[in-house]
Amino acid sequence: MATLKQIATKAGVSLATVSRVLNDDPSLSVKDETKRKIFEIAEQLEYTTSQSRKTAKKHTLHFLALYNYKQDVEVDDPYYLAIRHGIDTQCDKLGIKLTNIYECNLAAVPKAIDGILIIGQVSEDNLIAIRALSNNTVYVDYTDHNLDIDCIDIDLERLSKEVINHFTQQGYQRIGFIGGQDNPDKYDIRELTFTEYGKLKGVVSDKDIYRGDFSSQSGYLLAKQMLTTNHPSALFVASDSIAIGVLRAIHESGLNIPDDISLISVNDIPTAKFTYPPLSTFRIHSELMGSQGVNLLLERSRDGRTIPLRVFVPSQLILRSTTKK
Repeated sequence: MATLKQIATKAGVSLATVSRVLNDDPSLSVKDETKRKIFEIAEQLEYTTSQSRKTAKKHTLHFLALYNYKQDVEVDDPYYLAIRHGIDTQCDKLGIKLTNIYECNLAAVPKAIDGILIIGQVSEDNLIAIRALSNNTVYVDYTDHNLDIDCIDIDLERLSKEVINHFTQQGYQRIGFIGGQDNPDKYDIRELTFTEYGKLKGVVSDKDIYRGDFSSQSGYLLAKQMLTTNHPSALFVASDSIAIGVLRAIHESGLNIPDDISLISVNDIPTAKFTYPPLSTFRIHSELMGSQGVNLLLERSRDGRTIPLRVFVPSQLILRSTTKK
């Protein structure tokens, strides 16, 4: 590698002059021709400044996004696609290398990573293995208050209570629930809060709770099952994808929405406003959840923060035509 002395000798100027020219010293008074000559010689000799060498050595962060579901889930539910899009976009904006792995396949994890985003709840064994790979971990779309881990999530407890309050204010005395369960060992917080708060209000009973998975097909089958009974006239549906199946089952039964059955769901996916009738649903900023998860992980990795942060992304109830005015 060329030295300043070699450039100075070839240019016929002092070592100090070469150093000040190459480091763009604003106080230096020297002819433009001399500057040009120094730069040309430096380029010929492939000289790099100390600042350039520092920049070249700058470490590019590498984050891992571990999704606790199959990739085809993103096709069935745009909520998950939006989370990944938020992660992808923010990493690209910040110049962070990103590796996406689905079904929490730890065997495919690259060796050198600076932080891990965990999307959705993972098993305790998997979480121990994940945290052994990196101390910098952030949960997205899940909150664990018992761990020293950053979390980006929605306040599903508040959301579920808001549904109960909305329906009771409209005079409904019996409210049902149709939802899903990702983890066989743990119930969805929407269902738990809805059931507990609804029983406290005297409008919810166990017989009106229906649980499958988070697909439209599951919603359709559960609603068909419910409609064969003396069913409630108001429903809280855990996601828009489930609600699409529920709507079909209600239409096939000949019942009117919202006169015979009112329903509120969650996510406000792009198709929610185009269903028949348009869905009343909570708008969830899932893309923001992904991007803010990246920001938390970057800050934790960069600053060495150890105190865990809990961030709730706000939600908003959008009333359309599956509820009465």
